[in-house]
Amino acid sequence: LLGVLGRLVEAGNTVVVIEHNLDVIKTADWIVDLGPEGGDRGGRIIAEGTPETVAAAAGSATGEYLARVLRGEPLVPLSDVSFAEEAGRAERTNGHRPSLADDHARATAVPVRARTRAAAASRVR
Repeated sequence: LLGVLGRLVEAGNTVVVIEHNLDVIKTADWIVDLGPEGGDRGGRIIAEGTPETVAAAAGSATGEYLARVLRGEPLVPLSDVSFAEEAGRAERTNGHRPSLADDHARATAVPVRARTRAAAASRVR
């Protein structure tokens, strides 16, 4: 996928990617992190900027996970989180069932070619 996106950008195309995979997000020129949750509990811009800027943004769950990825730290695979842990988290959040995926899935990778907020384009590194 990254190779295809890179070729599109090299050919002069504008590429906007909505992505939850941190390995893709970390290659973006510009990220807009929406949240703080999904659905009607989200939709606000929590952080925006380069991967490094979002990784350092206070209050961005995406930034927290992205910082770990940028430092080369391993993330806990979803399979390592037990159903009981997830059920407990759901109870603490009034029935909304968050997961580790939710924590970093709120990122919307929007790399920007001309480094302007108006022209959303992608450069895949």
